Amino acid sequence: MHRTNIKTLTDIPNIGAAISRMLEQIGIHHPNDLIGKDPYQMYDELCRITSRRHDHCLIDTFIAAVSYMEGAPAQKWWNYTAERKIVMKKRAMKKRD
Repeated sequence: MHRTNIKTLTDIPNIGAAISRMLEQIGIHHPNDLIGKDPYQMYDELCRITSRRHDHCLIDTFIAAVSYMEGAPAQKWWNYTAERKIVMKKRAMKKRD
């Protein structure tokens, strides 16, 4: 499906009903709401709202969705795992400083 035809969150590659509900919990109700969002902040907000730590792979899915809506080609969420691991390591190091 082309980005211009995307009307619902579940139209985005990698986003099913469960992830769509999670996005709605953090105020993402339309695919265009993802544009300009920080996937790591989205994850942190979801964890705060739900009072639990979600699997870090969810960040990969958020990165894939945001990237896609910002114009990147559709990719499987796991293609972003290496990127997420690098960013998370840097974040952990900053917290120690």
